[in-house]
Amino acid sequence: MSGHTRPPAAAGLFYPALPAELAAVVDALLAAAQAGHGPAPRALIVPHAGYAYSGPVAAVAYATLGRRTGEVRRIVLLGPSHFVPLRGAAVPEAGAWETPLGIVPVAEDMRAAALRAGAVRDDLPHGHEHALEVQLPFLQRALRAPFSILPVAVGELTTSDAANLVGALWDGEHTVVVVSTDLSHYLDDEAARALDRRTARAILELRPEEIEDRAACGCFALRGLLEHARRERLVIEQLALATSADTSGDRSRVVGYGAFALAAPA
Repeated sequence: MSGHTRPPAAAGLFYPALPAELAAVVDALLAAAQAGHGPAPRALIVPHAGYAYSGPVAAVAYATLGRRTGEVRRIVLLGPSHFVPLRGAAVPEAGAWETPLGIVPVAEDMRAAALRAGAVRDDLPHGHEHALEVQLPFLQRALRAPFSILPVAVGELTTSDAANLVGALWDGEHTVVVVSTDLSHYLDDEAARALDRRTARAILELRPEEIEDRAACGCFALRGLLEHARRERLVIEQLALATSADTSGDRSRVVGYGAFALAAPA
């Protein structure tokens, strides 16, 4: 492990900052979640809002991944850069990322693979970004075993290039790829659910060309994963589909959330 440790940027904002409280919140979400019934996942699509909003949906994905406790050693995290304009993909300089639950090392060999596939080293898109960080406490509590990560901020990329990046990081059965994306943003609940149903259908049918820019904030990474899945003939299971209205009660302006698991064909 080389480089500095990235401190948490979303603690106290998107999830609790106190370790005991954070562990209790995540454990309760995982305990309440009903895991999927399909094959052991090789990839997940998960939301990244505050735990009070998207936590129940994310928990279903991580409860499903929890069936692979002891098998998963590395996690590739792909998600958007909300605050820093980005073309292509960026991996951090940092040698580890920290959450209130502990420090997770960055996988040096996976970072090298991402660089060979065209990513650049740049901490800036990761500095204040929550989309990847909020996945770590779920992983720490669901896997309950040491693992390393490769955080990848994904900006504007063609679907083919994004799929090639995913393929370069598709590193055997002990590695899981996680795409972090919310779905529709700031529509009323009825309109959001209609758009999210269309997006979910495109995901389930492995049709990245039908994912609209406005349909998912992590659309570039999402399209890349779906194109890779189409190339590899992966099977996909919808685990959950909801909006922030399900937790907040406000149906006037919502964000959509979905969770999906991808696996190798039987």
